[in-house]
Amino acid sequence: MRLTDRKITIIGAGIGGLAAALAFSRQGAKVTVLEQADAITEVGAGLQISPNGVAVLRALGLADDLAWSAPRARAVVLRSHRQGREVLRLDLDQYAPGQNFYFAHRADLINLLADAARKAGVKVRLLQKVDRITSGARPVVHLANGAQCGGDLVIGADGLHSKARAALNGVATPRFTGQVAWRATVANLHNHPAEAQVFMGPGRHLVTYPLRDSSLMNIVAVQERKTWAEEGWHHRDDPEALRSAFTGFGGAAADLLAQVDQVALWGLFRHPVAEVWHQGSLAIMGDAAHPTLPFMAQGANLALEDAWVLVDALRTATSDEEGLATYQSRRRNRAAKVVAAATGNAWKYHLRQPFAWPAHQILRLGGRLAPQRMVQQFDWIYGHDVTGGTPAPTGNDPGAGGPITTLA
Repeated sequence: MRLTDRKITIIGAGIGGLAAALAFSRQGAKVTVLEQADAITEVGAGLQISPNGVAVLRALGLADDLAWSAPRARAVVLRSHRQGREVLRLDLDQYAPGQNFYFAHRADLINLLADAARKAGVKVRLLQKVDRITSGARPVVHLANGAQCGGDLVIGADGLHSKARAALNGVATPRFTGQVAWRATVANLHNHPAEAQVFMGPGRHLVTYPLRDSSLMNIVAVQERKTWAEEGWHHRDDPEALRSAFTGFGGAAADLLAQVDQVALWGLFRHPVAEVWHQGSLAIMGDAAHPTLPFMAQGANLALEDAWVLVDALRTATSDEEGLATYQSRRRNRAAKVVAAATGNAWKYHLRQPFAWPAHQILRLGGRLAPQRMVQQFDWIYGHDVTGGTPAPTGNDPGAGGPITTLA
């Protein structure tokens, strides 16, 4: 089905929404992105882009830009919390030739995608707060200011509190996991290498890695606790509360925590994977369809995969209904499996005595006897390439009148 000149409205200028906008525009569609903020900005947050996400960026012609703006991840190192003693090192250079992992600042990736989308002809409309969506053959987006809009297709890439998801599935109440997370960035004063360091402690863990030109360090700290914290990334907290929660963490973890002067806190909630991803010409993607906990670092990567498959499924279908059904069938089971893996992963870092010591010894032994196997245990996630190895586009920029790049 040709997408040329079809009018497509995407709600949300996040990673998934912008990637979909770019991919649709590369097929000749006329794409408008609605964003409720007054600017396309993401501040103070790092994320890990694994090979499955890099594959989509490569097919969109953005892998080189990612490599220029983000450190290539060389290893994941698990450490005990008190002195930071190494328990297990996973050498990511051993994973597979040409399959790279990156530590990206969210703002940098958003800007990369937004710039490419605008050059491809995508229109981004800011200050567009969506009140509700009426699904159907021609979905209607009702804005908070009373205006209405729509298109041949409406795609909800509007995150955890998606109005598009609510239109398709109703409103579901998420369940608090009993865990909260803090996020901060600090200066890389001690030249920490391009490695993800995971400090494992009783009922809590802390992850650090460098960003940009390695001048910044990203910190994510997770604690089990009964008290509830509001969901969302931008709720400010007292840095002393973070340091108090991680009292007893030594080594590099203690040094980095001492530097924190601004920190955000949010509660971690389990949301079910949506049962219905499309109806008529309305569809959802990314966190709107399958919110995930951060313990496999796959939220951004799954959104990139969704964007590619959504456009590819519609491009090769004979109707919107067929294309959107194919999109859901290709994505839902995989997304649910990754979400389940993330949900089940946190406890491994939170073991208390007497279980922590023997578990760490088993990890050390596995790292010595079968390092390759330890690295490749999640190959079903990282080695998945939804693009089928599609090369990066060549020739003129499609937004400047050049050829439309095909997706397969």
